Amino acid sequence: MTDSPTQTRYRVEGMDCASCATKIDTAVRRMPGVSDVAVSVTAGTMTVSHDGASDLAAIEKKVTGLGYAVAPLSAGTAPTPSHAHCDHDHDGHDHAHGAHDHEEHDHSGHAAKDVEGLHGHDHGSTEGPWWRSKKGRLTIACGVALAAAYGIGKLFPALEAYAFTAAMLVGLIPIARRAVMATLAGTPFSIEMLMTIAAVGAVVINASEEAATVVFLFLIGELLEGVAAGKARASIQSLTKLVPKTAWLEENGQTRETPAESVAVGATILVRPGDRIPADGVIVSGESAIDEAPITGESVPVRKGADAKVFAGAINGDAALRVRVTAAAADNTIARVVRLVEEAQESKAPTERFIDRFSRYYTPAVVVVAALVAVVPPLLFGGAWAAWVYKGLAILLIGCPCALVISTPAAIAASLSAGARRGLLLKGGAVLENLGKITAVAFDKTGTLTEGAPKVTDVVGFALSQADVLKFAAALEVGSSHPLAGAILAKAAASEIVPPHTTDATAIGGKGVAATVEGKAMFLGSLQAAGERVVLSANQTAHVTALHDEGKTVSVLIVDDRIAGAIALRDEPRADALVGLEALTKNGVRTVMLTGDNHRTATAIGKQLGIEVRAGLLPEDKLRIIGELQGQGLV
Repeated sequence: MTDSPTQTRYRVEGMDCASCATKIDTAVRRMPGVSDVAVSVTAGTMTVSHDGASDLAAIEKKVTGLGYAVAPLSAGTAPTPSHAHCDHDHDGHDHAHGAHDHEEHDHSGHAAKDVEGLHGHDHGSTEGPWWRSKKGRLTIACGVALAAAYGIGKLFPALEAYAFTAAMLVGLIPIARRAVMATLAGTPFSIEMLMTIAAVGAVVINASEEAATVVFLFLIGELLEGVAAGKARASIQSLTKLVPKTAWLEENGQTRETPAESVAVGATILVRPGDRIPADGVIVSGESAIDEAPITGESVPVRKGADAKVFAGAINGDAALRVRVTAAAADNTIARVVRLVEEAQESKAPTERFIDRFSRYYTPAVVVVAALVAVVPPLLFGGAWAAWVYKGLAILLIGCPCALVISTPAAIAASLSAGARRGLLLKGGAVLENLGKITAVAFDKTGTLTEGAPKVTDVVGFALSQADVLKFAAALEVGSSHPLAGAILAKAAASEIVPPHTTDATAIGGKGVAATVEGKAMFLGSLQAAGERVVLSANQTAHVTALHDEGKTVSVLIVDDRIAGAIALRDEPRADALVGLEALTKNGVRTVMLTGDNHRTATAIGKQLGIEVRAGLLPEDKLRIIGELQGQGLV
């Protein structure tokens, strides 16, 4: 009986394409004791399965010799005052403003905490600006040497060939070193080897200027690949910033701060108001408005209490919560999202897959053909050696597939940049190549089809005018940082309404806020909370219910025990959303909205935009539905 293999994980820097991954995989797989190797270009990692006798130092040295930086990854895995607003029933969810004190607060110790890497799911570190990276410095040095050689050639023609040869060597020596190491590691026909042979051959046929130029362009192509890969990693790494580094663990009657990755399943943690939730779990005690927009796309905070599920990365609003952890850090919601994105990033574009297959045969074929052209005519047909060797080297230089190396990443980078300038985030070459074949498009709601923040849609006056309703509601919301409060204050500012001063402001957890304004007792909260204070007429109830049915969140204003009015808010569709959806429909493309928002709000937005709706989804649900659409033959 043999022991199960041990897995060791490494961060690998400088890995930019599938060719890099293949070279590393081939080299490490040949090492003694290694049973399996998994290399992820997108994550910048390598996982090696090996037995206890493996020399890990030798494995690291082998990867370093190929030109990559490698380092082992370790195994693993302040309360603010309150001011509540209102809770709004949305398909079974209570939406409430978080508790906010109307006085000035110091949030310095309670901001959401960033993390450099997801627990147990690290990424290759970013290298900063491209000109500071190793590849950037080499490319700049080669470019400067090429420019210097050009100047020397003009001033001293006799030294031109030597100057360009020296400029070529500046860039070629690191390339040749990698080629030799790749050959020793089992990849003799690498692009670096062909580049080296072609450049040396160009010098032999007195084309040193062309040789130096080709090497420089090759380095530019590699640098562009590195920039594109770095941006992909940065986009994934930004997801990990949703999870805090530490958690407040309750243990033996004490609460202590501990690394979030060390919190075990079943442990109880304390989540303070304003903090991000550090782990997936179930609320043991407490009730609070939780902002789940980064996770589910829910446009307004969700009121949750005991036994409700919460997700890592969501923001706790107005009250402390005790949460029982249900998933380890390496398997929480954010970790799963990151894995899904990585898997999507790893899928190759059709052209990339073709180049991979093509290069397996093309590169050695070019070398063989060039050798035959250089050797066969002189040996069999009496040709001049100098002339035919020249022809063979010319074929090798012309046949070098550098154009693919240079043009493919450049074209992808240019397309991604053009999309970014137009507000489009394109996930690599596979997306670009499939754009013309698309028959279905799945959209997120919040921030994609909608503006991403609630806005006041209706101001209803019952006992007061609309202007007065907005004025008093804004007065009650001054000092609140809740999204709904911000929308009411923004509407008042746009209407040039100055909120009057309030006194005796009182937050009522989960219900709303009360205060005295201009000598009158006022309350702003949900329909349910308002109904506990005064009796609403059938007309008033019907009016508010109609607004709810349109997917809107409604806050009711009470002044001196009378229903004064109501304010409705909703995350509204973007101005260009309807035009874009109509254009897709006219071209025969099916459109569907996949959102974590509640069914009522999502359905209302879907009707407004004329799009199919799937609501109440988690990230893995969205991926499943996309798979179902693909199973129906849609692209």
